[in-house]
Amino acid sequence: MKKFIYLCTLIFCLINSHSIAKENIMILKLKYGEVEIELYPEKAPNHVKRFKQLSDEGKYDNVVFHRVIEGFMAQTGDVKFGNSASPEFNISLAGTGGSDLPDLKAEFSNIAHTRGILSAARSADPNSANSQFFICFQSAPHLDRQYSAFGKVIKGMEFIDMIKKGDSNNGSVSEPDKIVSLRSK
Repeated sequence: MKKFIYLCTLIFCLINSHSIAKENIMILKLKYGEVEIELYPEKAPNHVKRFKQLSDEGKYDNVVFHRVIEGFMAQTGDVKFGNSASPEFNISLAGTGGSDLPDLKAEFSNIAHTRGILSAARSADPNSANSQFFICFQSAPHLDRQYSAFGKVIKGMEFIDMIKKGDSNNGSVSEPDKIVSLRSK
């Protein structure tokens, strides 16, 4: 009987851990293909919660990658001025807006800003992250413990690499690529 209970408990734990893991996977659709992102709620719970909320409400759909710097990162997530399907879309203001929700407090961790890491974009104030985020093209150790990393691309990084790069001075992109959709798996 003990073996049966142990076996049932083991099966339950495996099934439950799979469903928990699946709820922290996001699918980012680009014109180039689908990107799978794993979120880290244990490291940045409030940033993950916000990201999932805005994603599942469709707020990131049609939002442009307004700042993309070759060999560094691709920034997006301005749901106010960066949504190319919105009447408020303004490419010159993209990167200055956010959502209607309050800003988030920093959740710095030991996650290194390596290739594929998602991190919260913010102003000089560490507690000013809102909806914008960036994806690292390669390691950026100068960002470690300075920005709230909350996820990582686990599949489809080759599609992130294809995002149109911006001006070499500041990364601003004319006619930028956009997020087709972003949802929980």
